[in-house]
Amino acid sequence: MKKVWKNMLGVVAVSAISVGLAVGTSSYLIQKKLSESSYSVETEYGFKQPSFHLANYNAVAAENIDFTVAAEKAVHAVVHIKATTNTQMRRGNQQYIDPFEFFFGFGNRGYQPQPQPRVGAGSGVIISVDGYIMTNNHVIDGADELEVTLNDNRKFSAKIVGADPQTDIALLKIDAKDLATIPFGNSDDLKVGEWVLAIGNPFNLTSTVTAGIVSAKGRGGISRGGGIESFIQTDAAVNPGNSGGALVNTKGELVGINTAIYSETGNFAGYSFAVPIGIAGKVAGDLKQYGAVQRAILGVLMQDILTIQDQEVKNKLKVTEGAYISEFAQQSAAKQAGMEIGDVIVAVNDAKIKSANALQEQISKYRPGDKVKVTVDRYGTNKTFVVELRNNQGNTEVVKTTGSASEVLGAAFKALSDKRKQELGLSYGIEVTGLTNGKLKEVGIPKGFIIQVVNEQPVSTPEEFEQIVEKLLKSNEDKVLFIKGYMPSGRARYYAIDLTE
Repeated sequence: MKKVWKNMLGVVAVSAISVGLAVGTSSYLIQKKLSESSYSVETEYGFKQPSFHLANYNAVAAENIDFTVAAEKAVHAVVHIKATTNTQMRRGNQQYIDPFEFFFGFGNRGYQPQPQPRVGAGSGVIISVDGYIMTNNHVIDGADELEVTLNDNRKFSAKIVGADPQTDIALLKIDAKDLATIPFGNSDDLKVGEWVLAIGNPFNLTSTVTAGIVSAKGRGGISRGGGIESFIQTDAAVNPGNSGGALVNTKGELVGINTAIYSETGNFAGYSFAVPIGIAGKVAGDLKQYGAVQRAILGVLMQDILTIQDQEVKNKLKVTEGAYISEFAQQSAAKQAGMEIGDVIVAVNDAKIKSANALQEQISKYRPGDKVKVTVDRYGTNKTFVVELRNNQGNTEVVKTTGSASEVLGAAFKALSDKRKQELGLSYGIEVTGLTNGKLKEVGIPKGFIIQVVNEQPVSTPEEFEQIVEKLLKSNEDKVLFIKGYMPSGRARYYAIDLTE
């Protein structure tokens, strides 16, 4: 019996050893095989690619993403805006001239047309429970009356708190309480390919929600106004009437204000653009707190590397992305900090800068007096500078509009570029780029009017014009402005503005 058990134990031992060897050998061969192929695999098309997958490779498919929560959260805070402009008769005995008569010489058959109000429509986003609404400047520009309709069909008259033509953002106020709002998101965290919703009132179709993905960030060259441009590009359907509406992420957070579309017909053609909330929110906050945008500047003239024409200069650069410094302003904070012409700005407070538009976006988030860390590439060497940002006057003081020239005039201006001067045949002047309620609008000065001379003083910059007005407001002289300039059509015009009325 003992002999039988010995034989059986021997068989079991041999079997165990055999199994162990087999498992060990198999494990070794499998591990060896995996090791050999862990870095790359050959695809069905014959190309080698990494064999590992992204951490979220097994994430929910796009068609399974639920937009209903975000839409429900946001739709109640998007409003319809009706903007009415009451066309006024020109002062004096001025007559309307038919353009056909003017160009083809059929004689002076001027007549007095009956003024007809012009009505426009857009969207807005409630950002405060007590009635502050963010929208686009072009939605309310020049309007005499603003009517806001909420998602529950309640209607309110709105007043303009302030507007900024450079970013195309305006802030309105209605007399209401306990309103639905959309929480602010972080537009910097948006990723290309991320799902977003556009909410607005296209063609007066209220509370319309469309979906798309982020197609690009930091997009510029969209508008022709020469303002700050660093748009979020999406393929969410946006049409006339969507302007000023909300762009939200799938959490229902506000990440942008829908502003423009790229189209040859005026309707949606596949691309829409939104002002990042990082810019729009800061502008709205400034308008509420100060009445004017506290715009910080580095004091540099910049361009994208791809647009550099001098090939010798381009060859010296060691980076292909960033904002190239081509020149400094007279009072440049960047130059004072130690930057040089030829430096390429590649980061601001560790946020990567890929283009001049991206640099504009980052700097737009700060106010004069703020200190930022700017990283540049100087021909292959990274250097970091701490820069105290300044305003257009070269200082860090807060600009307020209460009783100021900007409030009295009710307009935004920009200096003429060299190209624009050449087109107009002028050597100096400033252009009216936006109008709100104020003296310029009252006398009939239109958007696009070129101001050359004010009270017999030539004007080349907006600051020069405002200084003349400020000085006049503080003086004991007759507070009358005499303005000489040119209409968008090229016709010379003269205006007298009584600042005491």
